[in-house]
Amino acid sequence: MARIELEIYTPGYKPTGHEVAIIETSRGTVRAELFGREAPVTVGNFIELAAKGFYDNLKFHARKPGSVVLGGCPTTRTMGPAQVLAAAQGAIRGMHPGTGDARYTIIDEWEDNPRNAHRLGSLCMAHKSAPNSGSCQFYFSLGEQPEFDDKYTVFGQVTEGIEVIEQLAIGDAIRAIAIEGTDGEALAAAIARETPRPPTPQEALAAIERERAERAAAQAAAAKAAVEAAEVAE
Repeated sequence: MARIELEIYTPGYKPTGHEVAIIETSRGTVRAELFGREAPVTVGNFIELAAKGFYDNLKFHARKPGSVVLGGCPTTRTMGPAQVLAAAQGAIRGMHPGTGDARYTIIDEWEDNPRNAHRLGSLCMAHKSAPNSGSCQFYFSLGEQPEFDDKYTVFGQVTEGIEVIEQLAIGDAIRAIAIEGTDGEALAAAIARETPRPPTPQEALAAIERERAERAAAQAAAAKAAVEAAEVAE
């Protein structure tokens, strides 16, 4: 079956530039200033997901000491801490923390972002190897890492709770994320919109079958036209 391409989503919520994220984890509370003016798409997407409860009960599924601690993958929602750790180590077949998304992607915003510098406590959007492939997974930078500045979008900075992010481990939970400073009416309208979704396997298969039928019909028509042309020539 052909690979399903996710649509690029533009959030309906336009940040005010004054939003602050309060991230409740099983290790404690983290407050982070959000860079709504510098990275409006990334921040708008993060705020919409938080307002929908998307991040509730997700787990941190990867940690590299001195580098990053990563969370926000929906595949971890129903997994316990021990399961996340075991799955991250490849010990549970069929469970792959870090592969989930919000069923769409967003654009990168590191290139024109004047605050795109990885420091201790930077809040950043994770993505796959392809451009514009970020979605919902985020990470905290655990130190200065300028080599990441032209690869990943920095969309916030921890202002309280640095000691919490330094203690976060694989399996620790994101209990909830609340956002202060939003335009409440605009946010309510934004999260009421439908977001893009990829086709189901059945829809994807049906599309492939339609393409095959259209190609076969075109080939048959071309063959018929060739026969008719040959008959006229004779």
